[in-house]
Amino acid sequence: MRPLSLLLPLALLAGCAATPAASSHPEAPMPPPTAPTPPAPPPAPAARTLVLGIGEAATLADGSRLTYLRLVNDSRCPPGVQCIWAGDAEIALRWQPARGPAQDASLHTNPLPNRGASTVIFGPWQVRLDALERGIAPNATLQVTAAGG
Repeated sequence: MRPLSLLLPLALLAGCAATPAASSHPEAPMPPPTAPTPPAPPPAPAARTLVLGIGEAATLADGSRLTYLRLVNDSRCPPGVQCIWAGDAEIALRWQPARGPAQDASLHTNPLPNRGASTVIFGPWQVRLDALERGIAPNATLQVTAAGG
């Protein structure tokens, strides 16, 4: 009788351990499954200021290249001289995407209505001529931002 008295408490303990805790509260609802969170969109490229000399190029965040080709013309009033009109200078740029054909455009320091612009859109980029030094080979200061932003 002694072996039977030892087996009974063991059987009771084994039965209690095998009982899942959830079955003691069958009225508790199961939490709904959660939907996966979609990945966040990539951040827009930050604005970038470029100072380029004639013939110089810069590689943009998407692997495309922006090149300052040449000074097209410069009719700006010289420093220290009083002029009726401030004048205008025009530069030529080329944008070469990582894939596809290049695009050329010109930007003006002082565009007139219906003649020239100081901003151009190249693919995903907006390029603005912020400043142009004086001289036969002036450096151009360009602001490059995401075209949508």
